[in-house]
Amino acid sequence: HVQLVESGGGSVQAGGSLRLSCAFSGYTYSGNCVGWFRQAPGKEREGVAVIAGSGSPGYADSVKGRFDISKDHAKTTVYLQMNDLKPEDTAMYFCAASKAVAGVTLWEDEYKHWGQGTQVTVS
Repeated sequence: HVQLVESGGGSVQAGGSLRLSCAFSGYTYSGNCVGWFRQAPGKEREGVAVIAGSGSPGYADSVKGRFDISKDHAKTTVYLQMNDLKPEDTAMYFCAASKAVAGVTLWEDEYKHWGQGTQVTVS
């Protein structure tokens, strides 16, 4: 049974930073990806950042240079360091684990396991 649990969300002023964590279990992190997605009220969910089991990262253009995705050595936790936060970053943030894929992807159809989300509010 795959389980993903996000933490680290909260409220911060514009220009501030937050670090999100995604702890997962029951998932073999090899040949696939763990990604962060977000959904703001009234908007569709969008991909933010992804990291493959190999460590290769990928980012949406809107967060490049501000967000950094990483994973721990044991490959059981993925982090999203968010710097220079903007009000438009306000959203519910979800982590998700993909099916077997080549490289990195933020295409939602490739993701089969999802966490419950953690709220990020930037004012």
